[in-house]
Amino acid sequence: MRSWIPAVLFGVVLSPMGAMAQSTPKAAEFGPKVLKVAQGELQTWINDPVIIYAIREQNELYSGLSQKKINRLDKRWVKGGSRGPMVGDLLGRQASIILRDRRELSNGLINEIIVMDALGLNAAISDATSDFYQGDEAKYLETYLRGPDAVHIGELEFDESTQKVQTQVSLSVTDPDNGDVIGAVTFGISLDALTN
Repeated sequence: MRSWIPAVLFGVVLSPMGAMAQSTPKAAEFGPKVLKVAQGELQTWINDPVIIYAIREQNELYSGLSQKKINRLDKRWVKGGSRGPMVGDLLGRQASIILRDRRELSNGLINEIIVMDALGLNAAISDATSDFYQGDEAKYLETYLRGPDAVHIGELEFDESTQKVQTQVSLSVTDPDNGDVIGAVTFGISLDALTN
């Protein structure tokens, strides 16, 4: 399952956004370092029992939800904005508090963390997200649907709020009891912090 990872990393470095970053010597170190962090410390973070419980609970709650209802939930999330009731409820849950703590303790390496359920809906978040449904994005499609060892590294992006170059690395989340894939997680990683 991991054989496609180098191709993803190669594509990232040679993508249009990656080409912008190739002018710095840091770009050559980018892919392998992100992969090492993802398969090391970040992999252990997502095995926290509170996070696993949050995903299991939401998978049960939304089991069998139609795409039409998912779209309605997503519209309600977007309409409420970053201070809406859905966002506030999710940010107040224990799993989201743990994610915020982990982000804060990362010394600037992690900018955001999004945990998704089996449908690609936010199950826990470190910060408000623009949408509730991630199921149509690579962070979900290239992890949850690919199996337990899937890793997806997004393209380099310039974050206006932090004024730093960052990427997203996403992993499948498995149930520690049976090894089944139950969701996915995305970490926003600061390239500056990664290469310093």
